[in-house]
Amino acid sequence: MTTETSSTLDPAVDKADAYTDARRRIDALLDGETDWIAAMATVACELHHSFEHYDWTGFYRAVADDHLIVGPYQGPHGCLHIDFERGVCGAAARTRETQLWPDVSDAPDHIACQSSTQSEIVVPIVTPDDRLLGVLDVDSDTLGAFDDTDREHLEPLCRLLGEQFGNS
Repeated sequence: MTTETSSTLDPAVDKADAYTDARRRIDALLDGETDWIAAMATVACELHHSFEHYDWTGFYRAVADDHLIVGPYQGPHGCLHIDFERGVCGAAARTRETQLWPDVSDAPDHIACQSSTQSEIVVPIVTPDDRLLGVLDVDSDTLGAFDDTDREHLEPLCRLLGEQFGNS
């Protein structure tokens, strides 16, 4: 079995191209998948290993109207529980809008699950009937690691996850 080269091994591949490649792999892996947990684990793994600047990549699942619990992830330990009223993940869950923080020290009420985190992007996963499934959280130990390119590629992926797994 051959494996494809990720963007971390080829500096000539730009971020948008790396997202396109990762998304192609994710779409193929999730084709016909019906298990939400398996899908989250697969997405976290593919994204985490496709980008050198992804130091924590994973999901927080909405388990109540105001509470998230960690789901599948790659990287060091994450926070186990996050209330909607706290931190960047909570803000994404509460507002159902992507939170993009090039410098997490500027984020109000940022929760430092890892003291090394410098930047973060969190994208909500919402079903077509407007139910929050959770959020995709990506942290980087590099200041300014995330930008509009990350947003432009992660939002459609999370929209697809909400559509595909809305009945889970």
